[in-house]
Amino acid sequence: MTYDLLLAPFAEFGFLRRALVGCLALSLAAPPLGVFLMLRRMSLSADVLAHGIMPGIAAGFWIAGLSVAAMSIGGLLAGLAVSLGAGALARATGGREDATLTALYLLALALGVAMVSLRGGAVDLTHLLFGSVLGVDDDALILMAGVSTLTLLALAPAWRPLVLEGFDPQFAASQGARGGTWHLLFLALVVLNVLAAFQALGTLMAVGLMMLPAVASRHWSRSVGGMVRAAVGIAALCSAAGLLLSFHLDVPSGPAIVLAAGGCWIVSVLLGPADGLLPRLFRRRHLAA
Repeated sequence: MTYDLLLAPFAEFGFLRRALVGCLALSLAAPPLGVFLMLRRMSLSADVLAHGIMPGIAAGFWIAGLSVAAMSIGGLLAGLAVSLGAGALARATGGREDATLTALYLLALALGVAMVSLRGGAVDLTHLLFGSVLGVDDDALILMAGVSTLTLLALAPAWRPLVLEGFDPQFAASQGARGGTWHLLFLALVVLNVLAAFQALGTLMAVGLMMLPAVASRHWSRSVGGMVRAAVGIAALCSAAGLLLSFHLDVPSGPAIVLAAGGCWIVSVLLGPADGLLPRLFRRRHLAA
């Protein structure tokens, strides 16, 4: 029974193995970015960028259909345009960057959905919005592995500046940490990871594997390194669990993986040793006694 539930789907079906390998690759790179987004109070920015890539993906779909290369290039250009354009508009008009990002991502999402609807059918739109394990072909797998490798290599020199700026941006500026440069690099990495995730998770769910394990990790460690390790482990566990749920219950892979990550977050909130509800309750009772 255990073999049939947990191992047989991956042993028998190649598309599930490719999806698992791709999601595990994303689990190594996306959750650390999610931890830094959480520390920098930018958790919702990842969702904004995920929606911002939609017009570029739709343009790639117009040109070459469900081509990973065409949609990836279009999505990358659109994501960078939204992220960099929001900052430029905010500085030019004196407004807040988060308000500009909100306006741009709503416009981008609506435009992308309209573009796909004009040229494709309901199946194509569902695939782009919610992902599909069947869409993780060899090209998508190479993209996920390449983005994961690039992200880890880029985070090695960026680790200390990002941690320093996340906790004390004024001190980082006084030490010449070049926060603006690292911030742009960081946003580019977020866009790349969202872009790599959309094949399996869809544009609406792409940030789920990035943010939910990161948010859950704060209940398992109080150090940045500990949170990153916990987030990676939770993401890997949720990838396998979500794909199994998708296979056995016949639901889209993206929502299944995000639901599994949401379940891990709920367990972390309840049982996590760092500010979990039940450990805090027991500590209060012990002190009261």
